[in-house]
Amino acid sequence: MLIYSVFRNDFNRLLLIIPLTIFCITMTVHADPLNCNLDDYTSQPGLTASVADDILTVTWDGDPDTEMRLRFTIKDSTPTIRELAVRSAGGQWRVLATDVTPEFRVVSGLRRVTQQQTEPLKKMGVPLTPEKLNDIKWDAFWDAPLYIQDEPPKSHTSSIPATEPYANHPGMPRKPEEITRATAGYHVTDCKVRTNGARLEIMFKGVEAGIFAGYLQYDVYKGSNLIRQMMVAKTDHPSAAFKYDAGLQGLPVQPSARLVWRDLAKNWQDYLLGGPVDEVPAIIKSSNRLIAAGLQSGAVAAFPPPHSFYWARESEQNLGYSWYRKDSSNTFSFGMRQAEQEQDPEYYHNFALYSARPGTWQRMPVFFYVHPESGEQATKGALAFTHHDHFKPLPGYKVMGHHYHVGLVKRLKELGGFDRRLNDLAAIEAVGIDIFSIIDGARGPGRHDRGELFLNDLKEYYEAARRQSDKDFLVMPNDENSTGGRPPFMGGHYDILFPKPVYWRPKREPGQPLASPHPEYGTVYNLESPMDMMGMTEREDVLISMPHPNTKRSTGYPEAIKDEPQFLHENYFSLGYRWGMGIDASEKRLGEYRFLTLWNKVNNWMTARDRPPKYALAISEARSDKGERGKPPYDDAYGMSPVNYIKLDSIPTVDDMSSIINTLRRGDYFMTTGEVLIPHYEVQGTGNKRTIVADVEWTFPLDFVEVVWGDGKETGRKIISTTDLPPFSSKRFEIPFDATGKKWMRFAAWDVAINGALVQPIRLTD
Repeated sequence: MLIYSVFRNDFNRLLLIIPLTIFCITMTVHADPLNCNLDDYTSQPGLTASVADDILTVTWDGDPDTEMRLRFTIKDSTPTIRELAVRSAGGQWRVLATDVTPEFRVVSGLRRVTQQQTEPLKKMGVPLTPEKLNDIKWDAFWDAPLYIQDEPPKSHTSSIPATEPYANHPGMPRKPEEITRATAGYHVTDCKVRTNGARLEIMFKGVEAGIFAGYLQYDVYKGSNLIRQMMVAKTDHPSAAFKYDAGLQGLPVQPSARLVWRDLAKNWQDYLLGGPVDEVPAIIKSSNRLIAAGLQSGAVAAFPPPHSFYWARESEQNLGYSWYRKDSSNTFSFGMRQAEQEQDPEYYHNFALYSARPGTWQRMPVFFYVHPESGEQATKGALAFTHHDHFKPLPGYKVMGHHYHVGLVKRLKELGGFDRRLNDLAAIEAVGIDIFSIIDGARGPGRHDRGELFLNDLKEYYEAARRQSDKDFLVMPNDENSTGGRPPFMGGHYDILFPKPVYWRPKREPGQPLASPHPEYGTVYNLESPMDMMGMTEREDVLISMPHPNTKRSTGYPEAIKDEPQFLHENYFSLGYRWGMGIDASEKRLGEYRFLTLWNKVNNWMTARDRPPKYALAISEARSDKGERGKPPYDDAYGMSPVNYIKLDSIPTVDDMSSIINTLRRGDYFMTTGEVLIPHYEVQGTGNKRTIVADVEWTFPLDFVEVVWGDGKETGRKIISTTDLPPFSSKRFEIPFDATGKKWMRFAAWDVAINGALVQPIRLTD
């Protein structure tokens, strides 16, 4: 009887448990009806999609000897990864996670035009109409839409409030109610699968996040374990700027689950999810913008696009780009994030965010790399896409990073002398830069002098650069000047690139010769006018470049000087290329709105005047002119700036940098973010029948290559899709080109993370 009683009680308890268990299972597996459009899908070996029982299954060949599988459902109107699985060749499927959902958080503020932009226009007499202000505001540099402060904005060059602090900042000071914070919500009822070469694109319409509305997209790439999760949305807000965080929610807390990353000293760290539930995401300052979730059956690394992730900043300080959150005892979330302001108060006023022009589709991607083993292995696999955040050496090329604010002389003196070594050098060398082109110029006691103190500053500058250089590493001592600074007033900011130490002073008295002898410095140039400067460039083989056209205090330039003799001069050879000074997340090419459009326009101006095209010179704009800290090796010197691969066999010395100048003058270099390289490029043939030959190599899946040209008035382009090509590959492109009526042309290549490489334009002559 005792046995029966115990059994009966257990059985009764079981009867109570069974319905609850069945209910829980039903709730777990229940999915909304899935109406998935496969009209644009084409099956191919190693890349398939199918729908059955309200589940979309996508299977593809991943890394060598690896197969990947994603299963999607719609649950409570939310796109859900029903299953993420991987298997090695001949092995069993290993399910990493089930019922995982995308997470996006968007913060938006108000984009404003800045005083740096309006000042040069006022000096030129350009009316500051609402239309003009609306046009230039999208390229703001000193804007910080999320920074709410009680005081007027400070001047860039001093701690004194600007003379008219609010005059050209409509609606200042900023107000908390301007800021909108939102987590994406979903009301999805269907999906669409599209074949695009060797990739599949899966889209779910019906996503909202604050002022944005659009769709969710997943992309998978044949030949890689890479997955792109992306919210694509637009807004009708007339002056929106924004940032976003992205990741995955609902990953399982298992006995072996952990978060893995490398800290700023590149030591491995982990979190075993043993703490309490997190109220807010934990922010991680990880190396290389990477964090990985180690799971029982494998691992997933999360990371942003390495370069389009950044907007205009002068500090490369790591602000913490990874996050995780323990949501319950059973689940956790993780992903990438964008900070809301700089860590250093000096730069609070410069954190411009993305621009979101009304009606444009803003792309907010996060990448996931899946590995069948550990989080450490997933991290290493993800690092391969950026060559471990290192500019890959190419035979016959040297890597030049240009336009860094370093404060070289001042900082070395503070540290005890020119033989001390700055942290900046280790940081720059660590990412593979061979030529560190700084633009300090005379920044000591003679900065505002026009005579001997100025010349002595140059002497110390050149000597400090010598002491910091080595036989395989050059600190190239160049200079940046501005219309608002010392003469000569060339129009906007301009960089002076020297082939050797050249002595000049910003002063020329009436009757004084352009060049005069000096007992200590030899020939000294006396410069007051733009053509004085160009005279020095002719005698000394100096080059001039405009570092940030149409933004900052170069707003309105070079258009204002497009017919001036200094700009038409061949030694005014280039414009500076950096995407962050006005970046819109709808761009498929870095710097598309501000720089690339302007560059094309400028070359139409030039060829219409029968002048050579202007090249572009990749720049940084990073500032590390503060004391001993400077730029530590863990700052994101790799992620924030493009570089120039210049054809050069060896690194010259400070006293003879002519090989660099000659290479730049010939245009024998290409600009790149680092992931796309063009080691060989030429235009074959004569007359109207030409062939563009370009060797391109890449890491991320390549999206397209393009030929861009101009006829002196209009710009055209031919885009060649490369979506059929695998990642981590290379190809020689041979593109027929009809040169009829065309005056110049150039070539570029872009990948799915908006990384790219661009060659210099070629003038088309018979």
